Amino acid sequence: MSGYQNSRNRPKIISIANQKGGVGKTTTAINLGTALAAVGKRVLLIDLDPQGNASTGLGVDRANRLVTTYDVLVDRQPISEAIVQTKIANLSIIPATVDLSSADVDMMDDPKRILRLKEALSQGATNFDYILIDCPPSLSLLTLNAFSASDSVLVPLQSEFFALEGLSQLMLTVREVRQNVNPNLHIEGVILTMYDKRNRLSKQVESDVRDNLGDLVYSTIVPRNVRVSEAPSFGLPAILYDPQSKGSTAYQRLAAEFILRTQEAEAAAHQANG
Repeated sequence: MSGYQNSRNRPKIISIANQKGGVGKTTTAINLGTALAAVGKRVLLIDLDPQGNASTGLGVDRANRLVTTYDVLVDRQPISEAIVQTKIANLSIIPATVDLSSADVDMMDDPKRILRLKEALSQGATNFDYILIDCPPSLSLLTLNAFSASDSVLVPLQSEFFALEGLSQLMLTVREVRQNVNPNLHIEGVILTMYDKRNRLSKQVESDVRDNLGDLVYSTIVPRNVRVSEAPSFGLPAILYDPQSKGSTAYQRLAAEFILRTQEAEAAAHQANG
Protein backbone atom coordinates (compact mmCIF):
# COMPACT_ATOMS: atom_id res chain seq x y z
CA MET A 1 0.00 0.00 0.00
CA SER A 2 3.02 2.31 -0.22
CA GLY A 3 1.54 3.83 -3.36
CA TYR A 4 -1.44 5.18 -1.44
CA GLN A 5 -2.42 8.69 -2.49
CA ASN A 6 -4.25 11.03 -0.19
CA SER A 7 -7.51 11.92 -1.92
CA ARG A 8 -7.65 15.15 0.11
CA ASN A 9 -4.44 16.45 -1.54
CA ARG A 10 -3.34 17.56 1.90
CA PRO A 11 -2.76 15.83 5.22
CA LYS A 12 -5.66 15.02 7.51
CA ILE A 13 -4.73 16.77 10.76
CA ILE A 14 -5.97 15.21 14.00
CA SER A 15 -5.47 16.40 17.56
CA ILE A 16 -5.29 13.62 20.13
CA ALA A 17 -6.51 15.32 23.27
CA ASN A 18 -7.92 14.97 26.74
CA GLN A 19 -7.32 17.61 29.41
CA LYS A 20 -6.95 14.82 31.98
CA GLY A 21 -3.53 13.22 32.21
CA GLY A 22 -2.85 9.50 32.34
CA VAL A 23 -5.61 8.42 29.96
CA GLY A 24 -3.40 6.87 27.27
CA LYS A 25 -3.24 9.93 25.04
CA THR A 26 0.46 9.74 24.12
CA THR A 27 0.32 5.95 23.94
CA THR A 28 -2.56 6.25 21.49
CA ALA A 29 -0.71 8.84 19.40
CA ILE A 30 2.44 6.72 19.18
CA ASN A 31 0.75 3.41 18.45
CA LEU A 32 -1.89 4.74 16.06
CA GLY A 33 0.84 6.59 14.16
CA THR A 34 2.98 3.46 13.98
CA ALA A 35 0.09 1.28 12.83
CA LEU A 36 -0.85 3.78 10.11
CA ALA A 37 2.78 3.96 8.98
CA ALA A 38 2.96 0.16 8.86
CA VAL A 39 0.26 0.05 6.17
CA GLY A 40 1.99 2.65 4.02
CA LYS A 41 0.50 5.89 5.29
CA ARG A 42 2.94 8.78 5.62
CA VAL A 43 2.54 10.06 9.18
CA LEU A 44 3.89 13.07 11.05
CA LEU A 45 3.49 13.14 14.83
CA ILE A 46 3.74 16.58 16.45
CA ASP A 47 4.74 16.40 20.11
CA LEU A 48 2.93 19.35 21.69
CA ASP A 49 3.36 18.18 25.28
CA PRO A 50 6.22 19.82 27.24
CA GLN A 51 6.89 16.45 28.88
CA GLY A 52 8.09 15.21 25.49
CA ASN A 53 6.82 11.70 26.13
CA ALA A 54 5.91 11.02 22.49
CA SER A 55 9.45 11.95 21.49
CA THR A 56 10.93 9.65 24.14
CA GLY A 57 8.47 6.87 23.28
CA LEU A 58 9.64 6.92 19.67
CA GLY A 59 13.30 6.75 20.64
CA VAL A 60 14.27 10.37 19.89
CA ASP A 61 17.11 11.21 22.30
CA ARG A 62 17.05 14.65 23.87
CA ALA A 63 20.41 15.38 22.23
CA ASN A 64 18.74 14.95 18.84
CA ARG A 65 15.87 17.37 19.57
CA LEU A 66 17.67 20.27 17.91
CA VAL A 67 14.64 22.09 16.50
CA THR A 68 11.47 21.50 18.49
CA THR A 69 7.81 22.46 18.62
CA TYR A 70 8.83 25.40 20.83
CA ASP A 71 11.10 26.71 18.06
CA VAL A 72 8.32 26.30 15.49
CA LEU A 73 5.67 28.06 17.60
CA VAL A 74 7.65 30.77 19.37
CA ASP A 75 10.63 31.45 17.08
CA ARG A 76 8.73 30.60 13.87
CA GLN A 77 11.35 28.13 12.69
CA PRO A 78 10.22 26.35 9.49
CA ILE A 79 8.42 23.06 10.07
CA SER A 80 10.78 21.37 7.60
CA GLU A 81 13.74 22.04 9.89
CA ALA A 82 12.04 20.44 12.89
CA ILE A 83 10.95 17.15 11.33
CA VAL A 84 12.92 14.12 12.54
CA GLN A 85 12.61 10.73 10.87
CA THR A 86 12.03 8.03 13.48
CA LYS A 87 13.36 4.48 13.33
CA ILE A 88 9.96 3.50 11.91
CA ALA A 89 9.49 3.78 8.15
CA ASN A 90 6.89 6.38 7.10
CA LEU A 91 6.73 7.88 10.62
CA SER A 92 8.31 11.26 11.39
CA ILE A 93 8.06 13.46 14.47
CA ILE A 94 8.51 17.07 15.50
CA PRO A 95 9.93 16.57 19.00
CA ALA A 96 9.30 18.55 22.19
CA THR A 97 11.37 19.55 25.20
CA VAL A 98 10.51 21.16 28.51
CA ASP A 99 11.08 24.58 26.86
CA LEU A 100 7.56 24.22 25.49
CA SER A 101 6.14 24.78 28.98
CA SER A 102 6.82 28.53 28.63
CA ALA A 103 5.28 28.86 25.16
CA ASP A 104 1.96 30.16 26.49
CA VAL A 105 3.72 33.12 28.14
CA ASP A 106 6.19 33.67 25.28
CA MET A 107 3.36 34.01 22.73
CA MET A 108 1.13 36.15 24.94
CA ASP A 109 1.76 39.44 23.13
CA ASP A 110 0.69 38.07 19.73
CA PRO A 111 -3.03 38.69 19.06
CA LYS A 112 -2.95 35.78 16.59
CA ARG A 113 -1.13 33.43 18.97
CA ILE A 114 -3.86 30.79 18.67
CA LEU A 115 -3.02 30.42 14.96
CA ARG A 116 0.75 29.91 15.21
CA LEU A 117 0.66 26.16 14.56
CA LYS A 118 -1.87 26.48 11.74
CA GLU A 119 0.33 29.04 9.99
CA ALA A 120 3.42 26.87 10.43
CA LEU A 121 1.69 23.79 9.00
CA SER A 122 0.33 25.75 6.03
CA GLN A 123 3.91 26.55 5.00
CA GLY A 124 5.22 23.00 5.16
CA ALA A 125 4.50 19.40 6.18
CA THR A 126 2.31 18.77 3.13
CA ASN A 127 3.96 15.50 2.13
CA PHE A 128 2.02 13.43 4.65
CA ASP A 129 -1.26 11.56 4.71
CA TYR A 130 -1.87 12.12 8.42
CA ILE A 131 -0.59 14.61 10.97
CA LEU A 132 -1.27 13.53 14.56
CA ILE A 133 -0.87 16.17 17.29
CA ASP A 134 -0.19 14.84 20.79
CA CYS A 135 -1.70 17.57 22.97
CA PRO A 136 -0.75 18.39 26.57
CA PRO A 137 -3.07 17.27 29.39
CA SER A 138 -4.77 20.68 29.66
CA LEU A 139 -6.95 23.01 27.65
CA SER A 140 -4.10 25.52 27.32
CA LEU A 141 -2.94 27.80 24.51
CA LEU A 142 -0.97 24.84 23.14
CA THR A 143 -4.12 22.73 22.88
CA LEU A 144 -6.04 25.64 21.34
CA ASN A 145 -3.28 25.96 18.73
CA ALA A 146 -3.69 22.27 17.94
CA PHE A 147 -7.49 22.55 17.65
CA SER A 148 -7.20 25.64 15.42
CA ALA A 149 -4.91 23.73 13.05
CA SER A 150 -6.83 20.44 13.04
CA ASP A 151 -9.62 18.86 11.04
CA SER A 152 -10.76 16.84 14.03
CA VAL A 153 -10.13 15.75 17.61
CA LEU A 154 -9.63 12.15 18.69
CA VAL A 155 -10.32 11.62 22.40
CA PRO A 156 -8.81 8.76 24.43
CA LEU A 157 -11.13 8.22 27.38
CA GLN A 158 -10.13 6.22 30.43
CA SER A 159 -12.80 3.86 31.70
CA GLU A 160 -13.29 5.52 35.08
CA PHE A 161 -16.00 7.29 37.07
CA PHE A 162 -15.34 10.92 36.08
CA ALA A 163 -14.66 10.20 32.40
CA LEU A 164 -17.82 11.77 30.99
CA GLU A 165 -17.52 14.84 33.20
CA GLY A 166 -14.10 15.71 31.74
CA LEU A 167 -15.24 14.91 28.22
CA SER A 168 -18.07 17.45 28.40
CA GLN A 169 -15.59 20.27 29.07
CA LEU A 170 -13.42 19.22 26.14
CA MET A 171 -16.43 19.14 23.81
CA LEU A 172 -17.40 22.65 24.93
CA THR A 173 -13.90 23.81 24.04
CA VAL A 174 -14.18 22.17 20.61
CA ARG A 175 -17.48 23.99 20.09
CA GLU A 176 -15.94 27.35 21.04
CA VAL A 177 -13.01 26.84 18.67
CA ARG A 178 -15.44 25.86 15.91
CA GLN A 179 -17.53 28.99 16.47
CA ASN A 180 -14.63 31.42 16.68
CA VAL A 181 -11.61 30.08 14.79
CA ASN A 182 -12.02 26.78 12.95
CA PRO A 183 -15.57 26.12 11.66
CA ASN A 184 -14.64 22.70 10.25
CA LEU A 185 -13.36 21.22 13.52
CA HIS A 186 -15.26 18.16 14.74
CA ILE A 187 -14.89 15.20 17.08
CA GLU A 188 -13.24 12.37 15.13
CA GLY A 189 -14.17 9.83 17.75
CA VAL A 190 -13.77 8.62 21.31
CA ILE A 191 -11.56 5.67 22.23
CA LEU A 192 -12.07 3.78 25.48
CA THR A 193 -8.64 3.11 27.01
CA MET A 194 -7.21 1.28 30.02
CA TYR A 195 -10.27 -0.94 30.02
CA ASP A 196 -10.45 -3.72 32.61
CA LYS A 197 -13.15 -6.20 31.64
CA ARG A 198 -13.04 -7.71 35.15
CA ASN A 199 -14.10 -4.37 36.59
CA ARG A 200 -17.82 -3.65 36.75
CA LEU A 201 -17.10 0.10 36.64
CA SER A 202 -15.35 -0.20 33.25
CA LYS A 203 -18.44 -1.88 31.81
CA GLN A 204 -20.70 0.79 33.31
CA VAL A 205 -18.56 3.61 31.89
CA GLU A 206 -18.58 1.96 28.48
CA SER A 207 -22.37 1.65 28.60
CA ASP A 208 -22.79 5.30 29.65
CA VAL A 209 -20.38 6.60 27.00
CA ARG A 210 -21.99 4.60 24.20
CA ASP A 211 -25.48 5.66 25.33
CA ASN A 212 -24.46 9.33 25.33
CA LEU A 213 -22.22 9.46 22.25
CA GLY A 214 -23.39 6.61 20.04
CA ASP A 215 -21.35 6.14 16.86
CA LEU A 216 -18.69 8.60 17.99
CA VAL A 217 -17.33 5.84 20.22
CA TYR A 218 -14.99 3.42 18.48
CA SER A 219 -15.85 -0.25 18.55
CA THR A 220 -12.24 -1.03 19.43
CA ILE A 221 -11.46 -0.91 23.15
CA VAL A 222 -7.87 -0.65 24.39
CA PRO A 223 -7.36 -2.81 27.50
CA ARG A 224 -5.11 -2.05 30.44
CA ASN A 225 -1.90 -3.86 29.52
CA VAL A 226 1.53 -4.12 31.17
CA ARG A 227 3.40 -4.48 27.87
CA VAL A 228 1.94 -1.20 26.60
CA SER A 229 3.17 0.51 29.79
CA GLU A 230 6.67 -1.00 29.45
CA ALA A 231 7.25 -0.08 25.80
CA PRO A 232 8.13 3.66 26.15
CA SER A 233 11.09 2.90 28.41
CA PHE A 234 12.60 1.03 25.44
CA GLY A 235 11.89 3.89 23.03
CA LEU A 236 9.46 1.75 21.08
CA PRO A 237 5.73 1.74 20.34
CA ALA A 238 3.98 -1.18 22.01
CA ILE A 239 3.04 -2.69 18.66
CA LEU A 240 6.74 -3.12 17.89
CA TYR A 241 7.88 -3.91 21.44
CA ASP A 242 5.43 -6.82 21.75
CA PRO A 243 3.19 -7.13 18.67
CA GLN A 244 1.23 -10.04 20.14
CA SER A 245 0.21 -8.39 23.40
CA LYS A 246 -3.46 -7.56 23.95
CA GLY A 247 -2.72 -3.85 23.96
CA SER A 248 -0.77 -4.03 20.71
CA THR A 249 -3.40 -6.01 18.85
CA ALA A 250 -6.03 -3.52 20.10
CA TYR A 251 -4.09 -0.61 18.60
CA GLN A 252 -3.73 -2.49 15.32
CA ARG A 253 -7.52 -2.98 15.24
CA LEU A 254 -7.97 0.66 16.16
CA ALA A 255 -5.86 1.76 13.17
CA ALA A 256 -7.91 -0.42 10.83
CA GLU A 257 -11.16 1.02 12.21
CA PHE A 258 -9.74 4.55 11.98
CA ILE A 259 -8.79 4.12 8.31
CA LEU A 260 -12.20 2.63 7.48
CA ARG A 261 -14.03 5.49 9.22
CA THR A 262 -11.87 8.06 7.41
CA GLN A 263 -12.53 6.47 4.03
CA GLU A 264 -16.28 6.29 4.70
CA ALA A 265 -16.38 9.95 5.79
CA GLU A 266 -14.46 11.10 2.72
CA ALA A 267 -16.69 9.05 0.42
CA ALA A 268 -19.79 10.55 2.03
CA ALA A 269 -18.38 14.08 1.70
CA HIS A 270 -17.47 13.46 -1.93
CA GLN A 271 -20.97 12.19 -2.66
CA ALA A 272 -22.58 15.16 -0.88
CA ASN A 273 -20.48 17.57 -2.96
CA GLY A 274 -21.52 15.84 -6.16
